[in-house]
Amino acid sequence: MKTVHISLNSIDKVKAFVNEITKFDNDFDLVSGRYVIDAKSIMGIFSLDLSKPIELNIHSETNVDEILNILAPYIVD
Repeated sequence: MKTVHISLNSIDKVKAFVNEITKFDNDFDLVSGRYVIDAKSIMGIFSLDLSKPIELNIHSETNVDEILNILAPYIVD
C-alpha cells in the first residue's frame, strides 16, 4: 500500500480525479480525520472536508508508479 496526500479543492478537480482512478482496478481509499471512503465514489468525496489535503491510500503493489504519474496533478507534498 502507498499513501500520498492530494488536494481536491474544486468540483472540476473532484470529477477529473474520479474519472482518472476509475480506469484502474485497484482499490483506493480517501482518509479525512476519522472518515474513510472509497475514492471512486464522487458522492463520498463530496462528504469530506475538501478545504485541506486528504490522504489517499493506494492498495496496489504492481502499478504504483503508473498510478502516481497519472495522479501527479492532485498530489501535494
